[in-house]
Amino acid sequence: MLRTALLAAAIVGLSAPAVSAQDTGFSLPDGFGVEIGAGTDNRSKNASKTNGEAYAYGIVDYVPPTGDIYFSGSVEGVDSNGADWESKLLVGWTPQFAGFDFDINAAHKWLIDPVPGTDNGAWEFTANMSRSIGPASARLQYQYSPDSNGSTASFSWVEARVGWDFTPRLEGTAAIGRREQRNSVDYTGWNVGATYALTQNLELDVRYYDTDVDIPADEKYDDTVVAEIRLAF
Repeated sequence: MLRTALLAAAIVGLSAPAVSAQDTGFSLPDGFGVEIGAGTDNRSKNASKTNGEAYAYGIVDYVPPTGDIYFSGSVEGVDSNGADWESKLLVGWTPQFAGFDFDINAAHKWLIDPVPGTDNGAWEFTANMSRSIGPASARLQYQYSPDSNGSTASFSWVEARVGWDFTPRLEGTAAIGRREQRNSVDYTGWNVGATYALTQNLELDVRYYDTDVDIPADEKYDDTVVAEIRLAF
């Protein structure tokens, strides 16, 4: 499968001794950031977007000199309505107020080459409120889509997450969320795991996911352990 081959190539490449963009003599234009990664499963809102298969992804971000507005474009592996890939364009705003950090964004997503006739586009709106005090952190997230991809109509997602920095390199987090959607399953999902910074640019995340859904013929809600590796510049 193409996604599995890409995962293997990404792991080999990312597992090599990591160097910074400056070490190679290459530097990104001011305001730009790039992240690439791969994982054993693509989990979103604690459910699998690849039915338990491996995936790879890439993200390009741009932050203008104003600093509180940003733009992002991405592509990621999925298994949805015949499509192996999903692209996304996003614009966001990151104000601060009363000691809290906010991230409010709007994204439009497209399935790439799905089955003809598939509803392959969707808007998704997200609001995050977060705060860190010493090694502790917390985030509250709300997401809404008026019409998701495929047969799923509108949905809402609310998630609470807490984290703790055990060392400058090791962070543990746990989250629980609730998704309610038209024409699909309502469920509660949770995850717990840790992220370790292997280098300044390279990190490894290992996480356990589960939901309260028990549908034997649908693997996307099954519990599993997911490993992801990410390289960012």
